[in-house]
Amino acid sequence: NMSELVSQYYLWLKAIHIIFVISWMVGIFYLPRLYVYHCQVTPGSEADETFKVMERKLLRVIMNPAMIVSFVTGILLIIATGAGAPGTGYWMHIKLVLVILMGGVHGMLSKYRKGFERGENEKSEKFYRMLNEVPTVLMILIVLLVVVKFI
Repeated sequence: NMSELVSQYYLWLKAIHIIFVISWMVGIFYLPRLYVYHCQVTPGSEADETFKVMERKLLRVIMNPAMIVSFVTGILLIIATGAGAPGTGYWMHIKLVLVILMGGVHGMLSKYRKGFERGENEKSEKFYRMLNEVPTVLMILIVLLVVVKFI
């Protein structure tokens, strides 16, 4: 039985999930800040090229793998615990919607990185400063739902 097998490793899965969620959040909080500073440099300059490398490595080496491991371990934890099943409340359903929105923010950040890579960024510093607040609000709501399970 898949649920029993996954349940044997529950604490390890939970630890790995938390570690990789933290890693993902670090990147998703930092990348828009890099974009704010990237907006301030001249396209084609040495600083522009440095930002491109930093942004690409942050996404490919840290954020993408961290998001994938977060999703996989999260799904396994749902299997192990039955969270979201009838009678367990709606907190998991809402959490999953918020996590999907966080994935959407990740996708937007990836798209904007490609624009910077091509020298075609059309967004302002202010836009990236405001975008930087979205994952913060999502993360707070997700943590409250997981810990307090108020819904």
